[in-house]
Amino acid sequence: MSDADQREPSLPSDTGLEARLASVRAGIADAARAADRSVDELTLVVVTKYHPAALVRQLAALGVTDVGENRHQEAQAKAAELEDLGLTWHFVGQLQSKKARQARRYAHVVQSLDRASVVDAFAPTETEPDPRVLDGFVQVNLTDDPGRGGVVPDDVDALAERVLATGTLRLRGVMAVAPLDEEPRAAFARLRAISERVRLIDPAATDISAGMSGDYAEAVAEGATHLRIGSAITGNRPAAP
Repeated sequence: MSDADQREPSLPSDTGLEARLASVRAGIADAARAADRSVDELTLVVVTKYHPAALVRQLAALGVTDVGENRHQEAQAKAAELEDLGLTWHFVGQLQSKKARQARRYAHVVQSLDRASVVDAFAPTETEPDPRVLDGFVQVNLTDDPGRGGVVPDDVDALAERVLATGTLRLRGVMAVAPLDEEPRAAFARLRAISERVRLIDPAATDISAGMSGDYAEAVAEGATHLRIGSAITGNRPAAP
């Protein structure tokens, strides 16, 4: 089980989707006020892993515009089925290099650029010399476990420069999950410092994707611009298909 899965709290199944979404939006607004920030600076990305396309359609009807998916096959199918909604699709899970070009067909944002081979897979090719440009975040591993997703902090600068060199990825900033054994705000403070380094490489790379259902307030306090929230909105995650 990933850090992301463990940080998603279990919620009562009888809580309505609209009420959960309203509660999270209110919580985000409270966190923004506490941090002396505008809620307009924040993008809510609702992560709908394992949930059906019908739930995403309900979310869109409630004003959700940004949706996150962890699995390529599931994301591809949902994006195709819901193409009429004009949603912004964020890929937030680990992406295999061989799937990168397929992900480019539906994703607008890839938040999990974690190694050179994945970044390079988005570069132009002879068969696709002028592919569309996607937004990208360098995923940072804030733990000491090399098995966790993300690049180690010392290697972030080099990977950010590699993203810029592709010409087909627009560097937006950095993304991370707070470790389970660390106070979230302290981890997000380290991510914020890494973000400041990336901005020296590309001043336009100002975004920070951090914070999920259990720790988004701490992320907002440390400058997060994108919040990836799942079960606090969607309810308990269904079993893997």
